[in-house]
Amino acid sequence: MAIKKVGILTGGGDCPGLNAALRAITRKGVLDFSWEVLGIQDGYEGLVSGHARRLGYDDVANILQCGGTILGTSNKASPFDRRDGKQIETGRTVKALENLKKWGLDALFCIGGDGTLTIANKLSELWPRVIGLPKTIDNDLLCTDQTFGFDTACGFVTEAIDRLHTTAEAHHRVMVVEVMGRYAGWIALCGGLAGGGDVILIPEIPFKREKVIEAVKERSRRGKRSSIIVVSEGAHAEGEKLMVNSIIKDSPDPIRLGGIGKAVAAFVEEATGHESRVTVLGHLQRGGSPSFYDRVLATRCGAAAAQLAHEGKFGNMVALRGKELVPAPLSEAIAGLNLVSRDHQLIATAKAVGASFGI
Repeated sequence: MAIKKVGILTGGGDCPGLNAALRAITRKGVLDFSWEVLGIQDGYEGLVSGHARRLGYDDVANILQCGGTILGTSNKASPFDRRDGKQIETGRTVKALENLKKWGLDALFCIGGDGTLTIANKLSELWPRVIGLPKTIDNDLLCTDQTFGFDTACGFVTEAIDRLHTTAEAHHRVMVVEVMGRYAGWIALCGGLAGGGDVILIPEIPFKREKVIEAVKERSRRGKRSSIIVVSEGAHAEGEKLMVNSIIKDSPDPIRLGGIGKAVAAFVEEATGHESRVTVLGHLQRGGSPSFYDRVLATRCGAAAAQLAHEGKFGNMVALRGKELVPAPLSEAIAGLNLVSRDHQLIATAKAVGASFGI
């Protein structure tokens, strides 16, 4: 079936590169295939509520460099009926499918991370003309070497650590930097390595408190009067649970991690006597203009996704393998999380330059 009209939505948390990707889909669709393009607003919420707007060639002008998403997004919405406590919300799935039909869409592009693409995969069982694009600062999607948004986030973390080095040295303090990543330690690992973190704590390697303390004390013995500890929000000590900041009941992923940075600073200061301060980078990691790399990767993903749809290769996510973009089944991309392995070369590299992982 020839494609005449397509829809695009951006779901989950925002990240740099979303606008670049939807711009590429739109422009390739218009220029190469004469598609009519519909931008669905606020992720899957717009798919259910029927809120969308036309996207033409000029509508996506001057957005390549912009962070966030011109379509809006939501990390709570789902097109599927759900049971929330005693309340049963029904009719969402019917409404979503009705809107797909009402709009006359021949393909739907879902740009998002594991949550958005899990929903996309489930939706494709009912409406099979779905293509996924891999965005997330967490870099935790399977089947792709890297997601867009990750490079920009790591660049910001690196700059933040650079700034903290100077104030840490001036006051002879331990600076603890808590970064995002959920259950994957890629941001802490790569940002910490690039920023010269002295201790890097990630979810995949539960740390020992005494080893973290020992690493700070060892630096003191060598005449270093300050230390930088980079900790992922999902990091935890051996035998201890993840630290949960809040529970968002109406979200598909209700757990919001946070607080481990404060805990690490407290036990380090108590054990070493070194004044410790915490910086939680939070949503600053998601914001701002995408890096050169993310602009190029997101643009490539958008153009490749449009080509996949044109060729009828639905049910796939665009994936980066080496230097090439290839289709990967959505079902495989969301089968688990891309986590840092203990024998990863970056772990060995960080250790080689003196970083401790608290083990």
